[in-house]
Amino acid sequence: MDKRTGLPVVGMVGGGQLARMTHQAAIALGQSLRVLAADENDAAALVAADVTIGHYTDLEALTAFAKTVDVLTFDHEHVPGEHLLVLAMNDDTPIRPGPDALAFAQNKLVMRERLSAEDYPCPPFAEVSDVDDVLKFGAQHSWPVVLKAATGGYDGKGVWMLDSDAEARSLVPELLAAGTQLMVERRVEMRRELCALVARSPFGQGAAWPVVETVQKDGINTEVLAPAPGLTARKVDEAQDLALRIANALGVVGVLAVELFDTDGGLVINELAMRPHNSGHWTMDGSRTSQFEQHLRAVLDYPLGSTELLAPTVMANVLGAPVTPQMSPDERLHHLFARFPEARVHLYGKGERPGRKLGHVNFVGQDVPELRRRATLSAHWLSHAEWPDGYDIHGKER
Repeated sequence: MDKRTGLPVVGMVGGGQLARMTHQAAIALGQSLRVLAADENDAAALVAADVTIGHYTDLEALTAFAKTVDVLTFDHEHVPGEHLLVLAMNDDTPIRPGPDALAFAQNKLVMRERLSAEDYPCPPFAEVSDVDDVLKFGAQHSWPVVLKAATGGYDGKGVWMLDSDAEARSLVPELLAAGTQLMVERRVEMRRELCALVARSPFGQGAAWPVVETVQKDGINTEVLAPAPGLTARKVDEAQDLALRIANALGVVGVLAVELFDTDGGLVINELAMRPHNSGHWTMDGSRTSQFEQHLRAVLDYPLGSTELLAPTVMANVLGAPVTPQMSPDERLHHLFARFPEARVHLYGKGERPGRKLGHVNFVGQDVPELRRRATLSAHWLSHAEWPDGYDIHGKER
């Protein structure tokens, strides 16, 4: 307990942008989030006052950090599961979400096995021990198939589309030889991708935000449309109920993102994330309670906040350009606000490099196509220092 404020101390393992934005939410609740960051230049370490430098794979560092906080949570799923089990056995600090729940976010094969066994809608899948497993699966379910690393993949990394036997024979032995745990899934024919974002407290209270549509490019989420345009009330209820049931079944505490495929045959589960998620960044400006404040409320076992939609919101990710612009980020912001003063910009304090998530921009209003136009233009401008529609920074539009 913080003696100055009388409030519990939340410790977050990981110093990335999610910890940075959770720190912002903690300030409003009178708290200073304590962060375990791998480097003093991590996104959260640049802004949080209470930072411990230590790596999430270092059990000694994790143990020492856990002893300084009242509850432990995470901004990523990469802490080794065996370390979490040691912490749970040897320390009284609550871990939220706990090791048993996090295992299903850390390992896609474990997640598929558990959810499929309980009849949640998942694509057909199989564990891969050798290349023949993929060849048999492809023959049974028709090529192409999706090969996935069971652990560690994100933003399109660790995912391979295989179109034929020849591609499988070329890639699978190499990955297995490198020690990669693999699984294979049937490729899902879908209309679009959705995400159901929910939160759950230790008390068992649940809350669900509006279901959103996520737009992907090269495996990376580039836009989020909240709420998902044209989604029927029945499908909204189905997605939210699915996510809340999963949170309860797996014992999740905190925010849970359930990524979904919208198909002709219904909703199909893609992946799970047990932390604030890119699909929920819109909540910072478009919801009564942001996902970051809600995650704090949940891990502290406070009553959860309202997830009411304030207005339709479009989020666009700012991704590093292939070549870093000569124009400074400061000048880019200047020109963005001159054109779109209503833009809500959230930058992460990261150095620029190609494809890196540098921030996001939210636009809130009623005209979704126009919000989307402005959001995508703004995100491109902030990363590339160029307007795709030919707008002149001196005020002329072509």
